Amino acid sequence: MRTIRFLAAAATLGLAALALTACAPDADDRPLVVVSTNILGDVVGEIVGDQAQVVTLMKPNADPHSFEISAQEAATLRGADLIVSNGLGLEEGLQQHLDAAAATDVPLFVAGDAIEVLDYSVGDAAGMPDSHFWTDPARMVDVVDALEPALAAIGGIDESALATSAAGYRSELTALDDDMADAFASIPESRRALVTNHHVFGYLAERFDFTIVGAVIPGGTTLAAPSASDLSDLVDAIEQTGVPAVFAESSSPDRLVQALAAEADIHVDVIELFTESLTDADGGAPDYLTMMRVNTERITSGLTR
Repeated sequence: MRTIRFLAAAATLGLAALALTACAPDADDRPLVVVSTNILGDVVGEIVGDQAQVVTLMKPNADPHSFEISAQEAATLRGADLIVSNGLGLEEGLQQHLDAAAATDVPLFVAGDAIEVLDYSVGDAAGMPDSHFWTDPARMVDVVDALEPALAAIGGIDESALATSAAGYRSELTALDDDMADAFASIPESRRALVTNHHVFGYLAERFDFTIVGAVIPGGTTLAAPSASDLSDLVDAIEQTGVPAVFAESSSPDRLVQALAAEADIHVDVIELFTESLTDADGGAPDYLTMMRVNTERITSGLTR
């Protein structure tokens, strides 16, 4: 009797499973765009909307110089209709996977190829390309200009809808650029100087007429480490320029910046910025436009107090 009841129950469960399978939605058949960093992932998502699946490999609050991916994520790269990356040496832990996917003829869009690239001018990275172009919204317009046709070339993308969303996002980037220029104009020329964890503001400095006093890590990557002489030279520069604040990135520990501020013979505030990674929805910088506006307000406030 127990056997009969068991078989009846199994049959009932089997029918239920079939019913659930019949009701389940089909697999997502939209084109797949895989993006390396979360800043570029946000931009791609704003442009393509829900015409494509946009998979961003870099998690919120991660460091683009050091994040790595799983074997499953590497396989996702190889199955993409388009891969979007920063290039310029930023994705140090990801480059081998990007190269492997490109070797299998997966289309690859490299944002660094779409802009006028600056080189680092100081530190171990001097003469090498600076990958932090997103700190200049005008260069992000150049990225959008080049990204739009790359997305339009994917089968199944509505080019008209894509053009409309791309135009709208360009307008938002232009408005951001104007607002940043207006805010930074309030900073006295004598205080338009930046000290950060590492050299991340070269493009912002060129665009908005700042001087880079230095960085705690004198190079383009957070994986480097400062020497005692680096810190001593930077303390001297801070004391000579009298900058009222130094800036620490949210994706990197700020202990070195705090120690640096303590070494200077003047009061120096340490202010956190979102420069290399977006946050989750509640973290203060959930998208690129918000990140840049928050940073603008904090830089302006820090250098005018």
